[in-house]
Amino acid sequence: MGIFITQGNYTEQAMKGMVDNPEDRMGAVTGLMESVGAKLIQYYMTTGEYDFMVVWESDNLTDSVALLMIVASSGGVTNLKTVQAMTTQEARMAMEKAKTARAGFRAAGAGS
Repeated sequence: MGIFITQGNYTEQAMKGMVDNPEDRMGAVTGLMESVGAKLIQYYMTTGEYDFMVVWESDNLTDSVALLMIVASSGGVTNLKTVQAMTTQEARMAMEKAKTARAGFRAAGAGS
């Protein structure tokens, strides 16, 4: 399964609605994730550049893109940024693969 981290901002209208009617969005986010076959790992409200951060997993690119399309078109959030995460063990495997593949690679402009 792929692990993803999504950050974003609430729109002014969404923030006003949450202040007027405080709510815990964890249930709504969990339900949305499950509806497309993804799994919520954690949902955080954050300070700084982004208002929230969601850590989730999905084993299917189509499901992941569908989820992001729903969120982006909801009108309640903006400025979404999603990155895929990997464990340190997965990163080491990538490093080993890169080390092996690098032997046959010639950089642009390096000659023949």
